[in-house]
Amino acid sequence: MHAQLSPIVAATAQWLVRAYPPGGGAVDHALVEAQARQAAGVAAALRYPTELDAALVAVTGAGGADRLDRVAGAAEDDAPWRSWVDEVVASWAACLLGEPDLAAAAVAVTADRSPAGHRRLLSPGERDLRAAALLRHPDLLAPVADLHRAELLAALAPDPRDPAVPA
Repeated sequence: MHAQLSPIVAATAQWLVRAYPPGGGAVDHALVEAQARQAAGVAAALRYPTELDAALVAVTGAGGADRLDRVAGAAEDDAPWRSWVDEVVASWAACLLGEPDLAAAAVAVTADRSPAGHRRLLSPGERDLRAAALLRHPDLLAPVADLHRAELLAALAPDPRDPAVPA
């Protein structure tokens, strides 16, 4: 992931945590935040794959969380970080959090293909799953995930113009 994407990843993960909060205390909050950050990081790397893409979004901005708030039924506020929330990245992250197979496919095509670096996203433990019961619930994520699911699937699909890979 390109360094310019850090504010987008942080803000988008923060939005996800607030929209789908953990039920427990500080440890649960930290576990949910780690999962949201990993999902948002992979989604941002897919959405903005080149350094130029990352630089352009850093200059133009991410768009903000207003539409996401309406779709998810989340509380709106005027916090400045919310302007860095990227709707597509949030939607793609929601897809990855709700569909483990999709998350594995997404990590496999990003520049950082290390599953170890995405353990909480790809192989969450029982405590991770308990803490993130809302954040990983496919039915609750659906309104946000469905916003840009088709684009994510297209980004993960092999290009039909590529030569066939020998078996």
